[in-house]
Amino acid sequence: MVGNVKAVLFDTFGTIVDWRGSIARMGEELALDKNIEGIDWDAFARAWRAGYVPGMAKVRSGERPWMSVDDIHRERLETILVDFGLDGVFSEVEKADLNLFWHRLDPWPDSLPGLLRLKRDYLISPLSNGSLVLLSTMAKRAGIPWDFVLSSSTFKAYKPDAAVYLGAIEILDLEPGEVMMVAAHNDDLAAARSHGMRTAYINRPYEYGIDQSVDFEADSDWDVITDSITGLADEMVSPS
Repeated sequence: MVGNVKAVLFDTFGTIVDWRGSIARMGEELALDKNIEGIDWDAFARAWRAGYVPGMAKVRSGERPWMSVDDIHRERLETILVDFGLDGVFSEVEKADLNLFWHRLDPWPDSLPGLLRLKRDYLISPLSNGSLVLLSTMAKRAGIPWDFVLSSSTFKAYKPDAAVYLGAIEILDLEPGEVMMVAAHNDDLAAARSHGMRTAYINRPYEYGIDQSVDFEADSDWDVITDSITGLADEMVSPS
């Protein structure tokens, strides 16, 4: 148990769901259906994700008006289809569906069992840069048992902007120390801690595959440090 935590909020991409493996699997299935050969779908997934942070940075800087992660993903998709020799292979309708791969990501094996245990004692929700529709659709498909959904759409801001963390605390009408942020990313937790939130680090050193360059381990004394959501539940849930 950690302090007087009442709500546990989760980063989602990489922490709760395996975006890289999910995108690669869906790409392989699509390739079989459309007779596409020679594509490294793991590399495709990593290249797609590589547009995420730069896309958000343009919004944060004011270079671009607010846009959802779905729009950022869609713009990046146009670039990587060319890069991977897939330009002209898909119709506009097919590309729109391809962009929904991000709504169909699979949880890590430990995520659902851990969340179900945590839900017994705490309010649980994502606090994610994903859009409200993306996170809700993903949860419905995968059976992720959120009590509610907090997303970048809620605050029209992206983590690690203060508006996201402070907005979540305000919506919940709790003290900062009564809210825990859970993430596989040290920078997310550092931002949460700076606003008084409790923190839990989930070690996912394989999230980015060969592109992983940070987050191989906890880099601070977070309130909980563990390798899984079930491990977090072991620390946080009272024995029944």
